[in-house]
Amino acid sequence: MAEARHTRRRIVRRGLFALVFGLFLGGLFTKLAEVFLPQSAARAFLTTSVSQSVGPFFLDLVSVSITLGPVSIALNVLTLVGILIAAVAVRSWI
Repeated sequence: MAEARHTRRRIVRRGLFALVFGLFLGGLFTKLAEVFLPQSAARAFLTTSVSQSVGPFFLDLVSVSITLGPVSIALNVLTLVGILIAAVAVRSWI
């Protein structure tokens, strides 16, 4: 029972690491494509993104007030490629 729980936690940590690292890697790919690719249909396809945002979130206590947000995410083809590369790397190396 404890071994299965440990394995499940490790899988979740790997997945979250791959997702976060892949988002950063995809963002890097997107910026590089915007800088180095000429104006073309390929550049427009690779760098056009869909964005979603949530927030801001407020926590107002008597002595402390915290505001978090808004949190947004932008996905495009290069971000998905970055996530895929990170997932393959995490699966094979970690």
